[in-house]
Amino acid sequence: MCGICGIAPASSQIPDAPTLKRMNDAMRHRGPDGEGFYLGEGIGLAMRRLAIIDVQGGDQPIASEDESLWIVFNGEIYNFLMLRPELERRGHRFRTHSDTECILHLYEERGEAALEALRGMFAIAIWDTRRRRLFLARDRLGKKPLYYTVQQGTLYFASELPALLRALPSRPPLDLQAIDLYLGLQYIPDPLSAYRGIYKLPPAHFLIWENGQLHLQRYWDLSYQPKWRASEAELSEELRWRLKEAVRLRLISEVPLGAHLSGGIDSSVIVALMAELSHEPVKTFSVGFEEETFSELEYARAVARRYATDHHEFILRYQDLPATLETILAHFGEPFADPSALPLYHLSRLTRQYVTVALNGDGGDEAFAGYHRYWLDPWANLYLKAPSFLTRGLVPRLVHFLPDAAERPAGQGLINGLKRLEQLPQIDPRASLLRWSSYFSPAWRAALWKPEYRSQIRLSQAEQHFVEPFERAAGTWLDRTLYTDLHTYLPGDLLVKADRMTMAASLEGRSPFLDHLFMEWAARLPDEMKVRGRMGKVLLRRAFADVLPPPLGKRGKQGFGIPLATWFRGPLRDWAVECILAPTSPLLEWFQRPILEQLLEEHLRFRADHGKRLYALTMLALWARAA
Repeated sequence: MCGICGIAPASSQIPDAPTLKRMNDAMRHRGPDGEGFYLGEGIGLAMRRLAIIDVQGGDQPIASEDESLWIVFNGEIYNFLMLRPELERRGHRFRTHSDTECILHLYEERGEAALEALRGMFAIAIWDTRRRRLFLARDRLGKKPLYYTVQQGTLYFASELPALLRALPSRPPLDLQAIDLYLGLQYIPDPLSAYRGIYKLPPAHFLIWENGQLHLQRYWDLSYQPKWRASEAELSEELRWRLKEAVRLRLISEVPLGAHLSGGIDSSVIVALMAELSHEPVKTFSVGFEEETFSELEYARAVARRYATDHHEFILRYQDLPATLETILAHFGEPFADPSALPLYHLSRLTRQYVTVALNGDGGDEAFAGYHRYWLDPWANLYLKAPSFLTRGLVPRLVHFLPDAAERPAGQGLINGLKRLEQLPQIDPRASLLRWSSYFSPAWRAALWKPEYRSQIRLSQAEQHFVEPFERAAGTWLDRTLYTDLHTYLPGDLLVKADRMTMAASLEGRSPFLDHLFMEWAARLPDEMKVRGRMGKVLLRRAFADVLPPPLGKRGKQGFGIPLATWFRGPLRDWAVECILAPTSPLLEWFQRPILEQLLEEHLRFRADHGKRLYALTMLALWARAA
């Protein structure tokens, strides 16, 4: 696990070594165990290393036998021990026992097709000295990041945005379209970044830089057809051994490892399988809150007791919030408003005190339809077919009538539910996440932007971000929604959060559910193996019913939320007002003050829960102040 970066001029000049060093130093947290550099005509490569595999001999960059190819690599290839014997039989000589060198020899054999054989998470940079050709690639699901830009005929790339910015001759202007997407989604989707001309390499893509030209190509996609026809019992059995294999591969490590245990089904199943495969007690780590309705520690402790794990906990309090935000923003390098980044950051710091690698349950919801909106969508579609006097008449009138009579927390749930119904006709049904999100709707964003900025922005682009993959997908409505989430929410939000917050603590996170072979198998399960009535993860629950404590197996999805609404009405109220409305707030440059005041007033008077919107605005204000 590392951070990688590089500079590739279109000419044969040798890049500036101090500039490359500045980029690399910005990612020290990603690799505190060492650094490496390669400078040659037309290329500079660098990396920071977090030593996991071949701790003694796996330093990078690594060269091929004749030094015609050089590689820097961030990630883990879990099947490299299976690939190596065949490469050795074909005459390749290995100098190390690392997975990095295995990638390089495989690339010598197969070129870009080498990616098809890799099972793991990765961002790869390979320089071909003979062809003066740079090859960049990112793993199928987007677990490892890679930013790039071309300025003045030179390509720059890095694992993190702050490292890239350290190298550029000038800082690019902010991209207001990207900021609008952030307001609607809580993240900036690939290939965009917060800066014009700086891009994220999308998951499952490779990029070739040769003779001053860029070539971008997708190398993998997920298919949900045809469906498996086996019985539920047979599929349950196959699910167990497939997931167990994915966990077993991710236990390969020369350093201590453990697991993040949320108290949900996914991480609990992972811990159960780790306990089955391990000879020593599994080290588990959980985070909770003083507000019991948000804390899942009760369920995490039940799993820890059942498997006699070496269990550790952290309690997140509101006092931890302001001081933490600027720290985590520095790691994202751009606005990011998923509030669960906060507990994950603190959890990762706790975890790193004991282990270097932590397995997690990421991907279970996307593979097995765990979110409530997967069963809500069909009902919403029926609602939209109802007479318009209900969907566009009665419900909006109720919404605007109720707030004045419901300034107490008890009335807020009804109000929020009706406001969601009011919003449904305004959102494209194919954009499932937007239908149920708590962030800024198109109407809110249209009102929020000052007219001179609104005219520069396409408010519909947030919807198109979901509609395009939905239309590209085949299968049932659920298949297409899952496919959409796999190409949007998962790589844009969840995996960004997981990578930055674990690496901020120099901790490697591993996700067995996101094994691409496992995901390919799960995609082809029939809908009824995923959702029945109001229950998601049907097959996963059945397959592992015997390993979960009884209360946990019947639980619905809770999510890794934090009590933002309560905190912004109480201890963080003045701080939020200062961030958003102070005369020096950068938000007042872009947004209309009366709308910002309206958001705060409605929230403070219990007329609406704007907790996530206020969090998004405070994060944007803090980032813009430092940008």
